[in-house]
Amino acid sequence: MEKFAFILHPLTLEDMQHLSPIMKYIPDSIIEACLKMKKPFKVSHITGVKSPYAEAEGWFIGCPLTAKQMVELPEEFVMDRIIESGKVAQELGAKIVGLGAFTSIVGDAGITVAKNLDIAVTSGNSYTVATAIQGTKEAARMMGKSLQDCRAVVVGATGSIGAASVRLLAKEVKHITLVARHRGPLEELAQELIKNNSCEVEVSQDIHASLKEADIVITVTSALDFLIEPKDLRPGTVVCDVARPRNVSREVSLQRNDVLVIEGGIINVPGNVDFHFNFGFPPKTSYACMSETMILALDGRYENFSLGRNLDINKVNLISQLADKHHFKMSGFRNFERAVSSEHIEEVRHNAQLALAIHGF
Repeated sequence: MEKFAFILHPLTLEDMQHLSPIMKYIPDSIIEACLKMKKPFKVSHITGVKSPYAEAEGWFIGCPLTAKQMVELPEEFVMDRIIESGKVAQELGAKIVGLGAFTSIVGDAGITVAKNLDIAVTSGNSYTVATAIQGTKEAARMMGKSLQDCRAVVVGATGSIGAASVRLLAKEVKHITLVARHRGPLEELAQELIKNNSCEVEVSQDIHASLKEADIVITVTSALDFLIEPKDLRPGTVVCDVARPRNVSREVSLQRNDVLVIEGGIINVPGNVDFHFNFGFPPKTSYACMSETMILALDGRYENFSLGRNLDINKVNLISQLADKHHFKMSGFRNFERAVSSEHIEEVRHNAQLALAIHGF
């Protein structure tokens, strides 16, 4: 039996209300103070992960800090908490631990965590990239778009997931715009793309202006607030929101019936998996980052895999191959805890065609 663990944490204080309704009556400052004092702990035992080649069990480990706390508290304190979480996984018998949400972003993106544990560590970012690209391409196809004619925008382009997504997407689209806060890293990445690809490359620090002409958007920043609003997008745009917390406002889905928003990386896990914990997904499905940890365990690859700010594209390709081997598959599309059906996509496509015809975008 292979063994893995995955570290979770509450993204917002609202997430705490799912655990106990009484939380809504407690001031935020008190909840934050309590979270800061609480030690990492075992959340649940994961059973039933089984591929044709191996079987695995695992554990969810709770790191009791919100995304906001991970950004605002001293980095040393946050890193210590993440390492403590990894040690809980280690004591339970896990041989590899995955870093969920902001635990994979703080500091040097997992490198220091790995140095302080006796088990393997991965952020899950390689499979996150692979499935984000796969999902975006399929959604674009269903919306009637030809990738080689598309203008793509990647928001958070210089981050770990963003840069890897850019390198893969640039091989297939006509034009790509890289969006991030700092111009220096943007220019460096742009020069690399121009050297290695034939697509047109543009850089921007103005997200709203960049989105106006986009056919495809992949957004994957570590921002705590929404970055993309209804007015930012032209009809027919396909948006893949990989970020947690989300970068795309719920208002986009509510107000724009001519825009398709999907979340990156919803995966069917093989076997009869039971997470014994509700993280908002349908039964037997998980985030891609969780799936990467399970895939590596099933394959007996107890090695540090997706760490640091620069993902190895070879590892993105490798984890895709291992996913196929162990029967992990994309589980359709979702957006804000709801399935996105093929009928809905066809309706969005029809509405986009009408809007483009009427308003002449």
